[in-house]
Amino acid sequence: MYTIRDSIAGVSDAEVIDDVSVSVGDDYVATVEIHRPPANFFDVALVRRLADVFTGFDGDHSVRAIVLCSEGRHFCAGADFHARSDAEPLAVEAAGELYDHAARLFEARTPSVAAVQGAAIGGGLGLACAADFRVTCAESRWSANFARLGFHHGFGLTVTLPAIVGRQRATELLYIGARIHGTEAAAIGLADRLVDAADVRVAAHHLAAEIALSAPLAVESIRETMRAGLADQVRAATRREDAEQARLRETEDFAEGVAASAARRLPVFHGR
Repeated sequence: MYTIRDSIAGVSDAEVIDDVSVSVGDDYVATVEIHRPPANFFDVALVRRLADVFTGFDGDHSVRAIVLCSEGRHFCAGADFHARSDAEPLAVEAAGELYDHAARLFEARTPSVAAVQGAAIGGGLGLACAADFRVTCAESRWSANFARLGFHHGFGLTVTLPAIVGRQRATELLYIGARIHGTEAAAIGLADRLVDAADVRVAAHHLAAEIALSAPLAVESIRETMRAGLADQVRAATRREDAEQARLRETEDFAEGVAASAARRLPVFHGR
C-alpha cells in the first residue's frame, strides 16, 4: 500500500489529509477512497486531488484499473449548499476551477469502476458517471436533482448521462430530478452491476481486476477509441453548465429550492 504522497509527484504533505487515500494491490488495481463521511460532499480541493491521483497513474502499468469508492453511508451527495459537512459550500467563482479539474478526470488514461453505495446525488451522480463502470446495490439512491433546486445540472452530465442511459431517459431524469434506487439504475443501464449492499466494493474490485487481466496497452488503446473526444466534450459542456449555474444561482427559485431541500419540503417555484 502507498499514499498519494508516494504515488503522485508534487503533492506535499499538507495536501495529504484524510480526504483521499490510495492503495494498490498485487492485482494491478488501485483503490481510491474518499473520506468525507457520511455524505462525502465535494469541493474544488477534493476534485483536484482526485484528478491528480487519476492522472498520476497515466503510463504506469503497475496500475491497470481504479476502484473509486467512499467511506461511510453514501458515495457522494454532490456539492454542499447547506454547509452541513466539512466541505465548504461551492462558491460561484470556484465552479469553473472545479470543472477544470473534473475534465482532467475524463482525460485520465486508466479505466475506473465506481463503487456506489447510498446516495449518488447531483454532482455526486456526475462523479459516478465519470467512471467507466458503476457497481451498486438496490438500496442506493441516484438523482440528478438540480431542477428541484432551481439550478442547472453540472459535472459534465450534459455529455455523460445521455451516453449512458440514452437522451430521452437522461432528459427525463434532468427535468424531473427524480430519485431512483439501485434496481432501477441497473435496469436503465446507469449501473452496470447490481449486488448485495455488503458486496458493492468487492464486486467493483472484481470488475476492475478483470479489466486488469487484459493487456494494458490494448485496453488503453481501446479506451482511447471508445472515449475519443470525451474530455473535450466535457470541457465544452461544463462551460455552459457553469454559466447557467451562475445565472440561475441569482434567482428566487434557486433560493427557494435550496431552502426547501434543507427543510425537506416540496419547493414552491414562481419562475423568477
